[in-house]
Amino acid sequence: MKRALISVSDKTGIVEFATGLLAAGWEIISTGGTQTALKNAGVKTIGIEEVTHFPEMMDGRVKTLHPLIHGGLLSRRDNSEHVKAMKEHDIQPIDLVVVNLYPFKETILKADVQTKDAIENIDIGGPSMLRSAAKNHEFVTVVVDPSDYAAVLAEIKENNQTTFATRQKLAAKVFRHTAAYDALIAGFMTDLVKEKEPEKLTLTYELKQDLRYGENSHQEASFYSDALPVSYSIAKAQQLHGKALSYNNIKDADAAIRIAREFTKPTVVALKHMNPCGIGTAETILKAYDFAYEADPVSIFGGIIVLNREVDLPTAEKMHQLFLEIIIAPSFSAEALALLSGKKNIRLMTLDFRDAKDAALPEKVSVLGGLLVQEQDVIEENPREWKVVTKRQPSEAELEALSFAWKAVKHVKSNAIVLANQHQTVGIGAGQMNRVGSVKIAIEQAETAGKMDGAVLASDAYFPMGDSVEFAAQHGIKAIVQPGGSIRDQESIDMADKYEIAMVFTDIRHFRH
Repeated sequence: MKRALISVSDKTGIVEFATGLLAAGWEIISTGGTQTALKNAGVKTIGIEEVTHFPEMMDGRVKTLHPLIHGGLLSRRDNSEHVKAMKEHDIQPIDLVVVNLYPFKETILKADVQTKDAIENIDIGGPSMLRSAAKNHEFVTVVVDPSDYAAVLAEIKENNQTTFATRQKLAAKVFRHTAAYDALIAGFMTDLVKEKEPEKLTLTYELKQDLRYGENSHQEASFYSDALPVSYSIAKAQQLHGKALSYNNIKDADAAIRIAREFTKPTVVALKHMNPCGIGTAETILKAYDFAYEADPVSIFGGIIVLNREVDLPTAEKMHQLFLEIIIAPSFSAEALALLSGKKNIRLMTLDFRDAKDAALPEKVSVLGGLLVQEQDVIEENPREWKVVTKRQPSEAELEALSFAWKAVKHVKSNAIVLANQHQTVGIGAGQMNRVGSVKIAIEQAETAGKMDGAVLASDAYFPMGDSVEFAAQHGIKAIVQPGGSIRDQESIDMADKYEIAMVFTDIRHFRH
């Protein structure tokens, strides 16, 4: 008679599965709470103690770690020495293992979790049984996911066993599962001891959705979310309407929400191809949208919009006039949602903005053969502590505009130049191979829109020469913010003084690659 060992914390579907095994003529060994649940449902089981002849002890910490269990799981049925050892020690083979693990993830996700509770929910016996059965999958079927019960039971009902292909596939799934489980534990313990650069980085992600394609239509792609995603993340955003997100949508949306969290006043970010094309801030979200739209009414077409306040009907009516890929906000009024949902393809998403400032876990970027890990660029800066290096001091209005531009430029691809006033970006130069090229692009954009009056300039890194400052001055710029730090800083300072520009140094660089 074939034997199954069942020990699960998630009891979804287990009674039906066990009942099916009994009907197929199998015996069932079970433990603790699983045995109780099966017994209460009228499913006959053999207690683990009846197999091991040893009681469960130490609050259930020790119950399945026994040769009579692992010998039954690990023995090769085609090895005469293994068969002999089983007979000598009265070990019976176990043909099927159904185990899922203590809820470690669910435990550490609790806001008030205590370390001792997390430690107590580290499963030992469960992973050991899973790994033993998966290693010996040539002879043993191992199931860790309730969604596999039906397929496994169907094969058993037909042939009284599963196929090798099924066992191999299930074994691979088990090793992924235990690896992910251990990765969560490793991460928790690493954080607990405040280890910043562990000698091994263990990460785990969960498939969120298959994507139609990647950056281009010939590239396959998938979206995996962090197993413990922060609330302020695209992985946790809720889609209310529209078709599924694409690879590029996800990348762009991530970039846009990173910008939006910089601002506390009502703010709207319009983004295209990983760079902002317009940012507006005001006392109302409607006016902030107007500023963002007017910053670049051409590039916003087909872009992504993030608003840090609820979308009301007047704002929705204006956005409804455009083709937009995605709108993300904390919420939509009922009227705004109804109006915008009339467009079939637009994606409408909500995101919890309350913890935006806390969404600052280390970011990871893949490169060929490795992974780059760094802190996010979320340093808090106080404009009042910036150093004025020129003869002319910035006015209060200029300082406010410089602060706004500085928040924006850190999210523009280097070399980055942003022109802005107190309410909106008016010119953006992104990703040029030389800084003066970015300055020219930003100024051309602002001049074309007729928005140079009162504009200030922000540079993500220092000016290595005075040419950028001179070009800006010749086009009406009167205030500049930059990190400073070049061996030729004085050249830029002298050029600013020549044109009576107020220049401030932040001592902080904001490259974005």
